[in-house]
Amino acid sequence: MQERIVRGVAGTFILASVILAVTVHINWLYFTGFVGLNLLQSSITKWCLMTDILTKLGIPK
Repeated sequence: MQERIVRGVAGTFILASVILAVTVHINWLYFTGFVGLNLLQSSITKWCLMTDILTKLGIPK
């Protein structure tokens, strides 16, 4: 369950930042890069802050 939520949040953040970059200001692409770096870091270290947050909120794995 948590994996689906993490993927959904990451996808939403990326889509929102791209839309904001096109409509508001190009610097929103830095947020897209930040999300991408966090996904890369998570794949290498097998640790994800969002997973820890979801666990503390009581959402099952």
